[in-house]
Amino acid sequence: MKVKDRMSGNVVTIQLDGSLAEAFRIMKERKIRRLPVMDQTKLVGIVTLSDLNRAAPSSATSLSVHELNYLLAKTKIKDILPKKQKLLTVSSESFIEMAARIMRQNTVGGLPVVYGGELVGIITETDIFDAFIDILGVNKPHCRIDVYIVDRPGALADLIGILSNKGLSLLNTVAYYDKNKDRYKAILRVETLDYEPIVEEINNRGYEIDSVIASPGNYNHISKDT
Repeated sequence: MKVKDRMSGNVVTIQLDGSLAEAFRIMKERKIRRLPVMDQTKLVGIVTLSDLNRAAPSSATSLSVHELNYLLAKTKIKDILPKKQKLLTVSSESFIEMAARIMRQNTVGGLPVVYGGELVGIITETDIFDAFIDILGVNKPHCRIDVYIVDRPGALADLIGILSNKGLSLLNTVAYYDKNKDRYKAILRVETLDYEPIVEEINNRGYEIDSVIASPGNYNHISKDT
C-alpha cells in the first residue's frame, strides 16, 4: 500500500503572508489541525494548531477582543514559521510504512505529500492507523492465533499449510522476534471464528500456542489463553 492510496488530496494550504486569524479560520471551518505553508507555488513548511496557539496572545491577557483580533490579523505565518525548520515530506509513491517511520522518528502527526517537487496531498497519523487496521484485516470476523515457531526454513509455511488443508483463508500473517521469550512468534489471522480445529492441529504438530482471540470485527473480541 502506497501513500497515494491513503493521503488526502486537494490540500488546503496557506501562504507565507497569510495571517494567524486566517489560519485559525481555515482550520476551524475545515476541521483540520495542520496547514502546509506555501511561498506562491513552493512548499516551504507546515504549521499546526499547536503552533498557532503558541503564537497567539494568551487568554489571560488584558487585551480587549478588538486588540486580540488586530494582533491575530497582523501576525503573519512567516513571522511564526521557524527560519531553519526542517521540511519533512514524503513521496506519494512511497510505501505507507515509510510515512509511519518518518512521523515516528520526528514525532510529527502529519506530512505533506509531494510528487515531482509539487505538493499533491497530506497524510496524517489517522490515515496511517486506518491503513494498518485494513492491512491487518481486524475489521473482518476472524480468529487470531499467536504461536511460537522454531527458527528453521519452512516453519511458517507449515503453519499456513494447516489452514490450507482445512480450506481456510488467511487474512494476514506477521512473524517477529519476541525478545522477552528469545523466540520467534507468528501471528495468524484466519477468516473464521471456529478456531478449535486449528488450535488442535497446531498443538498436534508440536507448536506452542501463546494465545487465541476470536473477533467478530469492529474491535470486539473474546480471548482465550491456551
